Amino acid sequence: MKTIFLFIVVLFWFGCSSKAPERTATQRTVTGKLIEHKSFASKYISPRQVDVWLPSDYDTSKRYAVLYMHDGQNCFDSATSYTRVDWGADETLTQLRAEHKIGDVIAVGIWNTPNRYGEYMPQKAYEMLPQSTRDSMQARYPMAKMASDNYLKFIVEELKPFIDSAYSTNPEPAATAIIGSSMGGLISLYAICEYPSVFGKAACLSTHFPAGNGIMIEYLKTHLPDPQSHKIYFDFGTETLDKDYEPYQQRVDSVMAQNGYQYGITWLTKKFVGDDHSERAWRKRLSIPILFLFG
Repeated sequence: MKTIFLFIVVLFWFGCSSKAPERTATQRTVTGKLIEHKSFASKYISPRQVDVWLPSDYDTSKRYAVLYMHDGQNCFDSATSYTRVDWGADETLTQLRAEHKIGDVIAVGIWNTPNRYGEYMPQKAYEMLPQSTRDSMQARYPMAKMASDNYLKFIVEELKPFIDSAYSTNPEPAATAIIGSSMGGLISLYAICEYPSVFGKAACLSTHFPAGNGIMIEYLKTHLPDPQSHKIYFDFGTETLDKDYEPYQQRVDSVMAQNGYQYGITWLTKKFVGDDHSERAWRKRLSIPILFLFG
């Protein structure tokens, strides 16, 4: 009986002690390596997590292009995505590189916060709106505090210098891209316009141009960066929220052409019939903007 009792105790102890520990970056289902900077401090905005994705054969003797990504919790791992579907950026970058379609790239996922709308709504465009429209937007998003200029200062003055010092990067604009979807598409476009000497490339998926009745399009008319040294990608679907985007995107395309961007070379817009406004849709087509930016 003593032997049986001891055996049961051992089994119980083993079962308790072998419970899965708290998930860490190295235990995630991520292709390559994900390094978490849990609470990246800033003098401009509230702290937030920043994830740095490295290919499995990351080599400090090389210089890597950098892809900055908004909504960082949705980029690499379904366990952290608030829809439980991630963009699969790690798999896409790994596959395209293995196929020799792109060079060496690392990715930086910047997590959003409860002030997502305030940080992603382009501030100078917002300030062009009549006060009555701003009041209406504030009533719709009462928790939002306009902070997109400070959000970009955080990326440009604090985060990028850290990434360039801690990792083996090519810091030049031609090797620095920024990408996002929906409001993240707006802030990516705003970033390349406000900091053309920092970002040489931007990808804007399902860009939420209806924000502020399309005011970002008016801003673009006088703020687009030099088309000789910059590349910009846009796309949209035809279902759910995306179904309203095409008329706005057509206006944007007209502005791009009028400002000297060459379709298929320095600018690309793609329409995806049947795609909705979701991480699943963006995951499915992520290889297209990455190829345009880095191919």
